Amino acid sequence: MATSPLTDFGFSAQPMPETSAHRIAELVRMQKFAQRITSTLDIEELVPRIVDEVAASLGCVEINLYLRDPEQSGFVLAGVRGCSVYGKGHHLKPGDGMVGHVAATGKMHYAPDVTRDPYYMACEPDTRSEVAIPLQREGELVGIFTASHCELNAFCSDQLRLLQGLCDHVAVAVHNARRFGDEREQRKRMSREAEEARSIQQALLPRSSPLIPGFSVSGLSIPAGSVGGDWFDFIPLRDGRWGLVLADVSGKGTAAALLMSATRGMLRSLAQTGSGPGEVLTRLNNMMIEDFPSGRFVTMVYAELDPASRVLRIANAGHLAPLLVEPSGHRWINHEHGLPLGISASKFSETPVTLGEHSRIAFYSDGITEADIDSGEEYGAERLLAEMQLPDVTVDGLLADVRKFTNGTGLRDDATVILVGARGTELGSSTNA
Repeated sequence: MATSPLTDFGFSAQPMPETSAHRIAELVRMQKFAQRITSTLDIEELVPRIVDEVAASLGCVEINLYLRDPEQSGFVLAGVRGCSVYGKGHHLKPGDGMVGHVAATGKMHYAPDVTRDPYYMACEPDTRSEVAIPLQREGELVGIFTASHCELNAFCSDQLRLLQGLCDHVAVAVHNARRFGDEREQRKRMSREAEEARSIQQALLPRSSPLIPGFSVSGLSIPAGSVGGDWFDFIPLRDGRWGLVLADVSGKGTAAALLMSATRGMLRSLAQTGSGPGEVLTRLNNMMIEDFPSGRFVTMVYAELDPASRVLRIANAGHLAPLLVEPSGHRWINHEHGLPLGISASKFSETPVTLGEHSRIAFYSDGITEADIDSGEEYGAERLLAEMQLPDVTVDGLLADVRKFTNGTGLRDDATVILVGARGTELGSSTNA
């Protein structure tokens, strides 16, 4: 016949024999009980298991497991068996009954005759004796366990000692299950918050490519995590000009995304009143030095395209050099001056580029050129150049090639690109991912 883990523990009104063999058997059974309950990390599953198994073994009138309420003072009934008055969720105020007394003293309280006990609160009419034991873990009161019996003085000293040992294991199991549950809820909450942040960040990226006479402009950004520090933007300016920006905020995650959002707002405002990309970056840098946290910075390439003159004026704040590809060859557009934004005062030089009928230029983040595989080999500038020299290069195709190179390793950093070329040259239609 199947037995409970506590069967044969000798719970009755008769004292247990004090023998070495019995003591060993007692410890073995206690260990089995501890293994069963400590393997359960779901508090909703754990508490009923404890209550049911102990109640079945003791033959008690009532078993209660009260847990400390972290939101309110007092205790909440988390597990119950045999009680016809109070149900799960019943709340005890501090000081109520034997539970309140044990909570205040931190010590077990035994009432061999409940009619003579000053702390006992009447519940089941058949109850004659009751014990309340604190559940303590690392000095913290986790809860209170109570057992009621229909016989007077139903628990001898050995049985009370055994119950205290069992409650030590119960306290550990409840503590671990609650901590696991808290961590699981925290992970869920962080996941929800990260998803909300991702939605907001994606909403700040351009929804479509700008319609610029004679030019095709497209962009794509893929964050390595839920949110990222890369971003790009297309800003309509006066006289039909357009501001094109690609930037990378130091760090990753939500903090980088917040700084990205702040930088985006400042740049959009300054671009409307600036007299060129170099002057815009100078003013933006001064604002960021004052407002950004110490140790945070942004690398950025900012350009203004005038479709009438076909001139693209570029300023660079510590970002990777844009790549210009023409029928006659290619060149990386380096700048004489331009520190990352937010570090210290700096000059930002401008480079004008006249875009011919078959010219194309790429702004990109290091998540592309530094994408690597397990051996440490990086995608690199040469692969970027080879992709840019394809007649049908697109932002989608370029980033697909980067992903193919990593061969399932995945992007370790945000990857962002803007492609600019003459109208009629296929440069992709995506604006974000």
